[in-house]
Amino acid sequence: MNEPVPGTFAAVLGALGTGLPNLLLQFLLTLALLALGTAIYMALTPFNERRLISGGNSSAALVLGGTVVALAIPLASLLATTPVALDLLVWGLVAVVLQLVTFQVASRLLGALGKMIEADQIAGAILLVAIQLAVALLNAAAMVPA
Repeated sequence: MNEPVPGTFAAVLGALGTGLPNLLLQFLLTLALLALGTAIYMALTPFNERRLISGGNSSAALVLGGTVVALAIPLASLLATTPVALDLLVWGLVAVVLQLVTFQVASRLLGALGKMIEADQIAGAILLVAIQLAVALLNAAAMVPA
């Protein structure tokens, strides 16, 4: 049998044919986890992000955008380091839960955060996003398999 010579077009096509389906599966799985986390976050908040953002509320937009990024950071770390889709799913769910718990804890510690965001007080939004991003970075570092 003639094996393709590494670096040739045939070898590249062969690698693409075997690797692309796995890449697409993992990428779509990660996007689904990101969408799920974002939807759950929006269900947990005491305010309606869509209504506030469509009304020009910068604080709501900042918090929702920061939440999406904070959810994506550990998921991206897992995607880069986890070759098995089932591991990505399980640990991705753990990462999403940790980020949602972070939001709940920060909201309780910051007290009237919902009212601050509804009133478009940007200071509360900045602090919440900073907390979420800090925990996301730690979460991502902890998720790297040994």
